[in-house]
Amino acid sequence: MKKAALVILAAGIGSRFGGGIKQLEPVGPNGEIIMDYSIHDAIEAGFSKVVFIIRRDLDEDFRRIIGDRISKVVEVAYAYQAMDDLPEGFSVPEGRKKPWGTGQAVLAARDVISEPFAVINADDYYGKEGFKLLYNVLTADDASEEDIEKIYMAGFVLKNTLSDNGGVTRGICRRDEEGNLIGIDETKDIVKNGDGAAVQTDNGLVEVDPESLVSMNMWGFSQSFVKELEKGFPVFLKTIEGNELKAEYLLPIIVDDMLSNGRAVVKVLRTDDQWFGVTYKEDKAFVKESFEKLVNAGVYKSPLF
Repeated sequence: MKKAALVILAAGIGSRFGGGIKQLEPVGPNGEIIMDYSIHDAIEAGFSKVVFIIRRDLDEDFRRIIGDRISKVVEVAYAYQAMDDLPEGFSVPEGRKKPWGTGQAVLAARDVISEPFAVINADDYYGKEGFKLLYNVLTADDASEEDIEKIYMAGFVLKNTLSDNGGVTRGICRRDEEGNLIGIDETKDIVKNGDGAAVQTDNGLVEVDPESLVSMNMWGFSQSFVKELEKGFPVFLKTIEGNELKAEYLLPIIVDDMLSNGRAVVKVLRTDDQWFGVTYKEDKAFVKESFEKLVNAGVYKSPLF
């Protein structure tokens, strides 16, 4: 079996819904957290290594709550995202409060990634299909064209990613006839509208195709992508003059730049699985209920590991 790693972005600062560390909130019948289910599904799909990207101040809690358990069933590595992990010649701007975004987070794992890898958010549930699709393409004998990076993105059906508790921001994908990504339209305040979806505007609701495919930050990369991040980070830092305190080096923007410059081909892999996560505090009850239903339906055993 070919090796592929699962990289989990878990260095997010604070909590959008208040109280505690969001990524470590129990949601399963036996105190499982969302990451438990993602790791379970990744292992089931064939992934044989998990890389946790965390903050150093979370290390003790993280290992106690999940890391030490998971290391008994799969190879585990850690990387630490830090604001001062910068290329030579750069320093942290005075007043900067947080690290530099998801691109820098993956770059923090440069010393522990030695195989193709998928990237996910720690606090999102993606279902099983996306992991199977990514593992299959990442381990296929399919040599990349010279100087063209092959990137994969799980595309979720918009209607399967909405919240009952408010508007969400989604990157709606534009694709060519072969299913390759042309671009992503970042769309804010998308709400459920009956069986459909709409954007809340000052002039009322504007319908959005609920069957659109959207990016939920579930990516597949070759190991060489890390070198692209290394090359691009100092370029990014040189171009943020005037926005040093808030600018972020983000995976979607990095991928879009590579796509626009002909340095990458991005294949969108459709998954019909239901996505859910805790965008709002009120979402937590729905997430817990959803996992209980999945356990009762036999999709997951309990306890999970």
